[in-house]
Amino acid sequence: MSAADRLDGTSSDCMVRLDEFLRQRIEGASGAMVLKRIDGGQSNPTFFVDYAQRRLVLRKRPAGPLLPSAHAIDREYRIMSALANTGVPVPRMLLYHADPDLIGTAFYVMERVEGRVFADCSLPGVAACDRRSMVLAMAETLAALHHVDWRAQDLADFGRQGNYFERQIARWSRQWALSRTREIPEVEQLIQWLPAHLPDDDVTTIAHGDFRIGNLMFHPTEPRVVAVLDWELATLGHPLADLAYSALAWRLRSDEYMGMRDRDLAALGIPTQAEYLDAYSACAPESGCLVPFHSAFALFRLAVIFEGIASRAASGVASAENAQDVGRLGVVFARRAIEAIESA
Repeated sequence: MSAADRLDGTSSDCMVRLDEFLRQRIEGASGAMVLKRIDGGQSNPTFFVDYAQRRLVLRKRPAGPLLPSAHAIDREYRIMSALANTGVPVPRMLLYHADPDLIGTAFYVMERVEGRVFADCSLPGVAACDRRSMVLAMAETLAALHHVDWRAQDLADFGRQGNYFERQIARWSRQWALSRTREIPEVEQLIQWLPAHLPDDDVTTIAHGDFRIGNLMFHPTEPRVVAVLDWELATLGHPLADLAYSALAWRLRSDEYMGMRDRDLAALGIPTQAEYLDAYSACAPESGCLVPFHSAFALFRLAVIFEGIASRAASGVASAENAQDVGRLGVVFARRAIEAIESA
């Protein structure tokens, strides 16, 4: 087995043990095992694992030192398992292995779903009429997630109930202190402003934490969502945190990770931000309405996450080759957050 066929930082012996392990536990795992890294992620390394009769996906923790509570793939596995019988489309979970004995870190394996994933939220190569349907399907899928009865799915201990934004601001402020590689005055300003402007409402739903076009898989030919991916940040939280984050595409430029504000959305057939928010509200009116606080919080959190990417790049354990360049966007997000506050 060549080095290109191995998981990050593993030996050929590890790959042999992994192959034997999967063959014993997954029906149809026979013939040669073929591994391929899935590019584009900044978090948990993910790989296609193909056998002659079985197409799988393996997701693992990164190697090296990690921040507390980061890269919690056990939580990913749990939430997707819990959502298997709901209206939220997720891949089918097959196994979770917590012991690092096989490949050096914990990992899980899931069924591979066939479909389209778009790194560019302007959905290149898609007909204009389908773009509109796909963006509105994103809103409807998010509303479906927020309607899931988390108590009935045995998720009452998946996160704390109430005071979500207060707790999250404290959490990401701590993460900022741990991962900061430079001074960003706008982040410090947000750490002061956000706790002083907490909304009064207090709703608890399942919150995905990273709900955006790039973490959705669409049907190979139809404009509908067939899988929601990357549940690392999922918890019990406030639905408007998810909604504000998912709407950042309209606030950020196309060179700012997940944005499209500089694109001709009408020509592309993409709904306006107001239409997107209305589509969500029509399905989940009980969630409430966005205010500048929600957008500022979403951008603050994103700034801290990207500073973490820069920190991992500096230590040599980043999960993507472009992590150092991407990490520089932290200051951009912090400035966009201040812009959201001031423009209101």
